[in-house]
Amino acid sequence: MSGTTAMTRLRAAGTAGTGAGANRWVVLVVLCVSLLLVALDATVLHVAVPAVTADLAPSGVELLWIVDAYPLVCASLLILFGTLGDRVGRRKVLLLGYGLFGIASAIAAFAGSPEVLIGARALLGIGGAMVMPATLSILRDVFPDRRERAMAIGVWSAVAAVGAAVGPVLGGFMVEHFWWGSVFLINIPLLAVILPLGRLLLPESKGSADGPWDVLGALTAAAGVLGVVFGVKRLGADEAPFGPATLAPLCIGAALLVLFVRRQRRRAQPLIDVTMFARPAFSTSVGCIVLAMLALVGLELIAVQYLQLVLGLSPLATGLRLLPLTFAAMAAGATGSFTLRRIGPRRMVAWGFTLTAAAVLLLILMGLHDRPALLTTGFVMLGFGLQTTLFGAYESMLSESPADQAGGAAAIGETSYQLGAGMGIALLGSVMNASYAPRLASVKGVPAPAGKAAANSLGEAYQVAHRLGGPAGAALRRAARDSYVHGLHVTLLVSAGLLLLGALAALKLPRVMDCPAPASESASGPEPVAAGEPVRPHKPPEKRPPRPRTPADVHEPVDVARLREGARGAVPASRGSVERAGSGRTAH
Repeated sequence: MSGTTAMTRLRAAGTAGTGAGANRWVVLVVLCVSLLLVALDATVLHVAVPAVTADLAPSGVELLWIVDAYPLVCASLLILFGTLGDRVGRRKVLLLGYGLFGIASAIAAFAGSPEVLIGARALLGIGGAMVMPATLSILRDVFPDRRERAMAIGVWSAVAAVGAAVGPVLGGFMVEHFWWGSVFLINIPLLAVILPLGRLLLPESKGSADGPWDVLGALTAAAGVLGVVFGVKRLGADEAPFGPATLAPLCIGAALLVLFVRRQRRRAQPLIDVTMFARPAFSTSVGCIVLAMLALVGLELIAVQYLQLVLGLSPLATGLRLLPLTFAAMAAGATGSFTLRRIGPRRMVAWGFTLTAAAVLLLILMGLHDRPALLTTGFVMLGFGLQTTLFGAYESMLSESPADQAGGAAAIGETSYQLGAGMGIALLGSVMNASYAPRLASVKGVPAPAGKAAANSLGEAYQVAHRLGGPAGAALRRAARDSYVHGLHVTLLVSAGLLLLGALAALKLPRVMDCPAPASESASGPEPVAAGEPVRPHKPPEKRPPRPRTPADVHEPVDVARLREGARGAVPASRGSVERAGSGRTAH
């Protein structure tokens, strides 16, 4: 009995901070560790791909699915699980996501075949789709005050940047010292900590539960997003833009998303209130997230290849070179709340895009030789600018969404994040290839078939040059490096143009940060919420209709002396007498 009482007290103490006190920041720590899991798994496998290829010997298609199964499944299910959390409880969905993540991590670490690893990566994607929108929607409920929520979103977004950047460094360390499966075992200790803490500390929160959950609509959205993201990724893999393997999923996915939007507009209780997109701040914020991620992921991929293939750095050294970008992103997240209050969403997002464009233009000075000071300066500007942009866009998007639609809004934000990442790889990768390949078609002394093979990628060009050997191999290697640097410069110019376009789009955001008092707070302060209980938006007390006058009211005599005594507080007057002695308005 005493153990049960102690557990109850611990749960209540841990979640009293949902409205007041420092404990809500403990909840934020749990949510950030949850997000760290998802962010790490998005990039930790990249440096382990050569070891996976050597051990499991997957085909080209299987290797593609090993890498892409996680982001594809995760992106397609974000809306489904985000809206499900609004109905059944975001904490329930988050804890289930933890469990799936742990099981999938163990399966992936000890996978003995490409098929098993692909299945485990898909299961990780399901778990990630449960975790990502739940963290942001719970954060929306735990921090009803916009100023504190802005600070919390700054920490949350900085953790996402840290996870994505630290993933390659941590993965490179694990592969160099253990085996490739160890990159998945990183999740197990983190889950062992946050799973019990999540059960104890996280409050349950729900949105509107009116009407049945639209299962058909959720599946339609999942299939539509899957088709669009898959088609975009095919474009990034150098597939023909009008080929059936690329055009079919794009068209089918777009058609399903149109059907989903039309279905939601007709339903009385939609999964997602699509009218949110009619609000300029919400739709602009979503567009800015797409543009920022388009620049970030595409540039990170190209930068990693430049550092490894042109400068010859190891995977671990490459990850360490990218750490200034991570530290700058952390600084932007830590100062984002102050910046947002001082200059407002419009200038914050616009200047973030502008600073990122300046960083990209500075990085055009990169060449065939290592320039550490230039790279560090560019990466710091890049990380600070992009994180500032993402912070302002996420905060504006979440503040513009209703509290009972927090899960759906978070899912939209995360889906745009994933879509922007896929588009960045596809668009900037295509620009890079278009600028790189033509220069290798006619290298002196290199046979045409060898030049054509070298035009596929810089890594393949090095392999062809090694096979050729002699002066021809050296000429091909030198031409490939020159072509790659030229393509990098063209890609950076295109990226800068897109970033400046984002700065112009940000002018539609509000000029100032509107900070109304949170509806859930009363004069005596918010009430603590126990773990497992739903966090409901505050509703003002309903005004009762005036009591109808009855014949007894009309004919009841008025005791004037009693009314006077009641006015002095000696004897309370009757309700009927007060109503007639006043100005004629019924008391409520």
